[in-house]
Amino acid sequence: MQQRREVLTWGDVDKLIDHLMPQFEIEFDAMILVTRGGVVPGGMLAEAMKLQLIFTASVGFPAEMEEMKHPRLLAWPKFIQFPQEELLQGKQLLIVDDVWGSGRTITSVKNRVSAAGGIPYTCVLHFNPYRNLFGTARPDYFAATTDAFIVYPWEIDRKLHGALLNDI
Repeated sequence: MQQRREVLTWGDVDKLIDHLMPQFEIEFDAMILVTRGGVVPGGMLAEAMKLQLIFTASVGFPAEMEEMKHPRLLAWPKFIQFPQEELLQGKQLLIVDDVWGSGRTITSVKNRVSAAGGIPYTCVLHFNPYRNLFGTARPDYFAATTDAFIVYPWEIDRKLHGALLNDI
């Protein structure tokens, strides 16, 4: 059975950002954008919130145990890029990604921020509770719940998209 797909427009993303904004009851000191998915929505949120201190976190999950059925789900995170701990200590930080599917990536970032002495809050455009690996854990802020595979406008194949525009 193929997973349902939902292709979003920039207007759809604007509505999701508009839905998130009133949810923020505290003032954040900084934002951490999880690469790559959190870069665009995080930038949009930072602009709307007039937040200027923005960090990035890049996390990978190497498949170390190839003989296992789901090796990527059991791998420890590898932090490729992460802000220095002293920049996070005592700060209220909004961690932004596009989707909370399994929750592994954003949870890894949240835990590392906590270990560094920061106060993490998680935020995504879409939360998929059906793929969540963390029980009842969920993002602190999210705009929509879904069971679909979401395709954001910044993920659309540019060659195909350009070819279609040229044919009009």
